[in-house]
Amino acid sequence: MSAYSYNMVPRDVPKVNTKFRRIATKIPVPESIPILEVLKRCEPISMTGQPPVVWDRAEGFQVFDRWGNMWLDWSSGVLVANCGHGRDEVRRSIVEQVEHGLLHNYCFPSEVRAKLVEKLVQISPKGLDKVFLLTTGSETIENAIKLARTYGRRKSQKKIGVVSFTNAFHGRTLGAQMAGGIPQLKDWIGAFPPGFYQVPFPDGFRCKDQSFSLFLETLRKLGIDGSDIACVLMESYLGGGASFPPKEYVQELSEWCRRNEVVLIFDEVQAGFGRTGKLFGFEHFGVTPDIMCCGKGITSSLPMSAVIGRKELMDLYGPGEMTSTHTGNPVCAAAALSSIELIEREGLVENSRRVGEILHKELREIRERHDFIGAVHGKGLVAGLHIVKEDGYEPDKERAFKIVERSMEKGLLFFSPVGYGGATIKICPPLNINESAVMDGIEALEEAMRES
Repeated sequence: MSAYSYNMVPRDVPKVNTKFRRIATKIPVPESIPILEVLKRCEPISMTGQPPVVWDRAEGFQVFDRWGNMWLDWSSGVLVANCGHGRDEVRRSIVEQVEHGLLHNYCFPSEVRAKLVEKLVQISPKGLDKVFLLTTGSETIENAIKLARTYGRRKSQKKIGVVSFTNAFHGRTLGAQMAGGIPQLKDWIGAFPPGFYQVPFPDGFRCKDQSFSLFLETLRKLGIDGSDIACVLMESYLGGGASFPPKEYVQELSEWCRRNEVVLIFDEVQAGFGRTGKLFGFEHFGVTPDIMCCGKGITSSLPMSAVIGRKELMDLYGPGEMTSTHTGNPVCAAAALSSIELIEREGLVENSRRVGEILHKELREIRERHDFIGAVHGKGLVAGLHIVKEDGYEPDKERAFKIVERSMEKGLLFFSPVGYGGATIKICPPLNINESAVMDGIEALEEAMRES
């Protein structure tokens, strides 16, 4: 077993039985090993990177296996299950659409797609009045770059630059990884086409300088200015670390983009639909982008994403020139409508803000007791614990993995560490979680830290 992989030999762990967590077997569960072995044999190695919990079903903010174990889920299935896992309302909407008899219709019109795009326009800031439905977050990034470069080239043939940020993650397709800010994820690309640039992300931890002048100085050193740039692409929070830029920085960036006719794109794939205590993450900054890219929590279940933007950008291509095979799939659209309505009806954005304040208070107190936590970042129901070595800065990937593994053994479920150096533990439970469950999870997390 490498230092950065999980123990696959079932072993005895202390039994757990709280209201929100239950561990009643060895971990990994012995009966689950044949399933894990099939997956290992038939899937690429990259798919073996998560804690060895074989999901059987998930409800609300808990995950269950077939053998009597129950985990408090602090992953949301990688920030997807915003309104909660397996909500009855979402399940009914899916079943009703399936039984209605329309499972696929390409770009031919459907009523459920019309209802969804109208709803998305209604909840988006004024001026973002067109919606292009896709399947994954990576697709939305590719499409947003395409639209921005098309728009830029109509101003000037050299206005093609894409400026993004160090340590940013925008997806795993070619364009999304060229725009990403994690070098090891794009080594495979080899020769890069021109026009992709990174500037430091002002997180206050890895990058101490949070002034907008650093953005301008970096462009100067790169030998480019606004006349070369088609768009600035920014995650509303840095996905790997749950790190937010200062409000003033983003406001200055927005004004600079407006002056230079640069398209401002916010990657809301992780942040959207209530995750940060606002419906959309960029609302924390008091600005409105030209395009936002959404995904993950849009359905709380099935694959769907959306590019939402200004009409003059979204209408750059004519009929049939910008389409997708599964655009607005009717079953996924039904799930998205139901999820958005649940988020609104149950006040889950406000719950994210309120319960998130409790979560972050507890995490800050944990940090005071453990010097291997270099920083706690985030807002609402997303947080990043930056695990570091003795110098207080260098990432400690091995310890981060151990904490995640020990947490799993105690009935608290995270996905594997991410972010800078692969050493950030992301906390992102479904938005319907309550204070009692947060406190139960905090107890398990601190136990895991003491043992790691």
